[in-house]
Amino acid sequence: MSVTRHIPLSKLQSLIRRRLEEAMPLPCWVTAEISELKVNYSGHCYMELVEKGGDNGIPCARAQAVVWRNSFGMISSYFKSETGIELGPGLNVLLKVSVSYHELYGLSLVVSDVDPLYTVGDLERQRQKTIKRLHNEGVFDMNRALPLPVVLQRIAVVSSRGAAGYQDFMNELAASPFRFEVELFDSYMQGHGTEDSVIDALGKICERTEEFDAVVIIRGGGSQSDLAAFDSYRLCCHIAQFPLPVITGIGHDKDQSIADMVAAVPLKTPTAVAGCLVDSLERVDAWLESAVGELLQNAAGILECGQRRVREAAIRLAQAAGGLTRTVDMRLERLGAALERQATSKVTRERYGVEKLEEALKTKSRNRLASEDMRLRAARQTVEGRDPQRIMALGFAVVRIGGKVLTEASRAATGDVLDITLSSGRLSARVEEAEKQ
Repeated sequence: MSVTRHIPLSKLQSLIRRRLEEAMPLPCWVTAEISELKVNYSGHCYMELVEKGGDNGIPCARAQAVVWRNSFGMISSYFKSETGIELGPGLNVLLKVSVSYHELYGLSLVVSDVDPLYTVGDLERQRQKTIKRLHNEGVFDMNRALPLPVVLQRIAVVSSRGAAGYQDFMNELAASPFRFEVELFDSYMQGHGTEDSVIDALGKICERTEEFDAVVIIRGGGSQSDLAAFDSYRLCCHIAQFPLPVITGIGHDKDQSIADMVAAVPLKTPTAVAGCLVDSLERVDAWLESAVGELLQNAAGILECGQRRVREAAIRLAQAAGGLTRTVDMRLERLGAALERQATSKVTRERYGVEKLEEALKTKSRNRLASEDMRLRAARQTVEGRDPQRIMALGFAVVRIGGKVLTEASRAATGDVLDITLSSGRLSARVEEAEKQ
């Protein structure tokens, strides 16, 4: 197919630009949400504008916009002075724009003015919508209804480690005479990551609720836009339903955030939060001192009453002991007299028995001595009858070989020298013949 009629792309782009300029020669006011905002090194501000449709928040329209540097300083300063917040992503704005079309860069909107009252109204509408939703869901007053522990010493702190507010908070606690156990859950406290970061920190604390008495959310001062996260539904819903009392010190005096509204104790600054914790322990300390004084007073009264009762009991005991002692003494006297009589009778009877035993012992001793004397005489006669000298006098002799007594002939050999002891004298003999039986 041969095409004979054609135009260059640049000419087509020029036609589009002229048609747009003819169709929209004048600026118009446009409402949109800023999804991205960047200021380059030249001072020009580039934005991406979106319009979200329905409840799902999916953009149904998108456009690029630019604020030239000769206008951006004035527009941004005016917007901040009227709203208290910086122009930034997430804000709904009413902008005065002109439609611009460039052959190289395409369609864009050139911003020449902004209406800050529209943004202020939109922020307030969002706040009221969030507050109403929390009320409708029945969670708005849940954290505020939690009772504060009597002693607030174990504190979980949600803050940024480098924030001046956190340092002020810690310095205030350190200057007090009380000891606090503080654990920091480091979080972003400004910018787009604030909401998710604080929610994540609260989730970590929720897993260890038994370790803490309360949660403190603190940060230093900042712009209104830095504090926008503390009006978000998700964050405020987490705070409202948190199982521990939440104390806030988010650092803005003009307005109260929704996080402050749902927290158990809303305070203005981190220093005020620290002062609140110190005051709570001072009240406990004062109560303890009062209780100690009351306890000492009661103890003194009880001790005095006890001493009086002891004295009275001692008197009654002394009286009872005196009466009992006299009764016992009388019984002991009677028992002593009876014991003496019985002992005398017993001794008399035993003495008579001892005398009889003594007489019997003498008789038996004499009889035993006579018997033993007779036995000794008989033994003497037996011993005398067995005297070796008397036996040898009857013709017996003692024969020895080599100093040993010879009792058997078989032990002597022919030629052995015998030593023979007689009743009177000794003999030596030599064996001629030995007969064995």
